[in-house]
Amino acid sequence: MEDKLKPFIKKLLKRDCITVSYEATIKEVAAVLAKKSIGAVPVTNENEDVIGIVSERDIVRNLNNPDVDITNEKVAAIMTKSVISVAKTVSSSDLMEIMTENKIRHVVIIEDKALLGIVSIGDVVKRLMEKLEGEAEQLRSFINS
Repeated sequence: MEDKLKPFIKKLLKRDCITVSYEATIKEVAAVLAKKSIGAVPVTNENEDVIGIVSERDIVRNLNNPDVDITNEKVAAIMTKSVISVAKTVSSSDLMEIMTENKIRHVVIIEDKALLGIVSIGDVVKRLMEKLEGEAEQLRSFINS
């Protein structure tokens, strides 16, 4: 059976993938997340390699941390350094399993060390709903024929 997420991944790869430099401040990253209405952003080094990911949750968790100056601290201080990534050929079941097992909401798509995109749990749920709606319509057509 052909995996129906692959066209979905291709669609995601057409979107601009926003990144931030590891030298950006947490305040600057929060502004990017708010302006772009996104929940997480990959963090890159000077070579454009993904070295981390930072989410709204990372920022919120550190709001009352006395060791972190949200205004001036670099994002590298709070980013998740162990980035979970997938290839663009990932199957839908594997992607959902990875997100569930690791309790994460965002996965980056990387190929040959190059960042291709990012998938959120919202993207996956939306795709799953589209798939289920299509299957329900097929069943209705079958029943009514």
